[in-house]
Order: sequence, then structure tokens, then C-alpha cells
Amino acid sequence: MKRYRLAFLVLVLVLAGCGGATASSDHHSQNGTAAGKKAGSGTSDLATVDIDASGGKQVEVRVEIADNPFERARGLMYRKALGKNRGMLFVFSKEQPLSFWMKNTYIPLSVAYIDSKGRITDILDMKPLDDKPPHYVSSEPVRYALEVNQGFFEKHGVKVGDIAKLPD
Repeated sequence: MKRYRLAFLVLVLVLAGCGGATASSDHHSQNGTAAGKKAGSGTSDLATVDIDASGGKQVEVRVEIADNPFERARGLMYRKALGKNRGMLFVFSKEQPLSFWMKNTYIPLSVAYIDSKGRITDILDMKPLDDKPPHYVSSEPVRYALEVNQGFFEKHGVKVGDIAKLPD
């Protein structure tokens, strides 16, 4: 019985890698709901997230979409760089508390948690290779997480409460 518990725990930890929702109740049953380029694919046909930033500025982020358990678990692991104005949008089937970590992730990132209406609820800076609790936890249930290079949101004046227009 102990072996099964250990194997299950290892499986959960692997599936919950960078971008994995460790507090997610349905991260194993996600069906794709966002259009756009899949995680790990080229940059030519990336989806766009437009953010109505504080002060009236429009901010565009070209994103890969992570909308299934494998893509969300892998996230931006093992990458050495993330392009300018690029990111990864993690999509879940419903609003829920999310908790991300930085296991095997070498790039300093910022994550914006976004609710179903597109409102940014949290912006957190994440340290490379940080896989020790407490993880980077949303303050309320959300449906999306947008990871970008650390400092991107601050540089572009994006704040909690701003609205993101997400891909269909």
C-alpha cells in the first residue's frame, strides 16, 4: 500500500511541474477551451492576450496555450529564455484556486492570475528553480494564469484589477 501511495505522490508531483496547478481539482480533466498555438510549438502563429493596463495603455503578449494536463504540467520547464513580449497562457475549464511552482524552470517569471471575466486578481514574481512550499498561490479562484518574463507587468504598467482580453 505504501508503494502505491508513493507512486501516486510522484505522479502528482510530476504532473504539477511549472505551471501545474497543485491546488487544482480538475487539472487532470481539462478539455481545450482556448484557441491558439499549442505549448512547445513555433512562434509564427501564437495567440494574443491584450491587456487594458492601468493608465489606458494597451499591452500585447504573444502566448503559447497550455490547455491540457501535459502542457500545463510542463509549462516553461527546461527553457533557457523566453522572447520579448512572449508568454504562456494556462487555461483551466473552471475557476479554482491555483498554485504554481518553478520546478526545473530556469527563467525568472511573473505570473498573473486571471478570473473568467478577464480581471487580473494577482501578479506574483517567481524565482527560478523554486519548488519549495509555499508555492505561488492565487488569492481567489481563477481560470487562467499568464506567465511572462519577470518584470514585464511592472514595465508595462499592468496591475491587479486590469482586464485581459483572452483568445477565444
